Amino acid sequence: MIVFIALLLVVMAFFGAPLFTVILAAALLGFYNNEVDLSVIAIEIYRIASTPILLALPLFTFAGYLLAEGNTSSRLVKLTSAFIGWMPSGLAIVSFFTCAFFTAFTGASGVTIVALGALLYPALKEAGYQEKYSLGLVTTSGSLGLLLPPSLPLILFAIIAQQMGYGEQVAITDLFVAGLLPAFLMLALLSAWSLWYNRNDPIPRESFSLAHVKTAVWEARWEVPLPVFVLGGIYSGFFAVSEAAAVTALYVLVMEVFLYKEIPLNRLPKIMRESMLMVGGILLILGVSLAFTNYLVDAEVPSKLFELIQDNIKSKIGFLLTLNIVLLILGAILDIFAALVIMVPLILPVAMQYGIHPIHLGIIFLANMQIGYFTPPVGMNLFIASYRFNKPITELYQATIPFMLVLLIALVFITYIPELSLMFISH
Repeated sequence: MIVFIALLLVVMAFFGAPLFTVILAAALLGFYNNEVDLSVIAIEIYRIASTPILLALPLFTFAGYLLAEGNTSSRLVKLTSAFIGWMPSGLAIVSFFTCAFFTAFTGASGVTIVALGALLYPALKEAGYQEKYSLGLVTTSGSLGLLLPPSLPLILFAIIAQQMGYGEQVAITDLFVAGLLPAFLMLALLSAWSLWYNRNDPIPRESFSLAHVKTAVWEARWEVPLPVFVLGGIYSGFFAVSEAAAVTALYVLVMEVFLYKEIPLNRLPKIMRESMLMVGGILLILGVSLAFTNYLVDAEVPSKLFELIQDNIKSKIGFLLTLNIVLLILGAILDIFAALVIMVPLILPVAMQYGIHPIHLGIIFLANMQIGYFTPPVGMNLFIASYRFNKPITELYQATIPFMLVLLIALVFITYIPELSLMFISH
């Protein structure tokens, strides 16, 4: 029966059926075959709807959409440039950090390329960076920041793991902390490589100016407190995660509509609708996926999968290597939210059998998805950048490969040094 259901999934997906219908059909058939009351599907959807942390998902999404609609991207570029633009390869490093921060809040890789690409790509070329390097940097940086709070994939991983019964082992606050060092390791390696790559190019540097810093800080005066709301509020114990999301959404709304006045009131309904359409799609897929996960558990699929893997892969190191290869491929062909809801229920129980902490697994998972966004031949960032900058896709392949290799080195450290992820959490 399991083989039949798997074939059905493949056929339905091949003919373009929506993902949630494919998963729902598989869950219904599985439960029906096992003579389980199909009301379990509705119960599972209700259970996910009553999860307190779920409130953070639409609120942070709405805040991200508001930031993408305003001129936050240009202010962030000016702000980071004022502080670190004087360094060698300063504009490149500015690009990495700006894109990471922007993606952390917007949660959508394509949004970062579209919003910041128009600013950074011409600026990099004008500053004297090679076109191939500039193109690769902007395409690669579109997915930086998935490991930084309040990244939506971090929240979604925590929700899925908690619904699977891992509870306190995968607290969202711990995931937020766990992603910081791996994210900054990626940024540091990319910055170091950029310094080496551009060492012989006569790229002029900006001189540090305190007046420039003051101007940039003043222009971005309302964005600067954002990390305080997210991290300061949560880790001081003043806010729960869902409360921090509510405060962040309200603050960004007031900032963009009433303080900067960049978003007129009559555009708010459209922004709300677009952001909630995305959230609705995620929640629908999440609800039916967790129902399907229950069927997989009843059918003992995770334990059988572990036995199959253990027969061929004896060591934890070998499992992690195989996991990274599989996740890189999935990251290139699946949307990150689909990959999370489909794969996490399968691999999390198996990984824990190998002694991998669930939070460490979450960081490994998202680090792979981040690289998968621009993994040839079908990474999503490649096509978005090709369309945005009117460049052949093959040119994007060549431009991104050096950045990919640097991030793969970071991935090796993240995978095999769990302390990078677990150092600051209680476990």
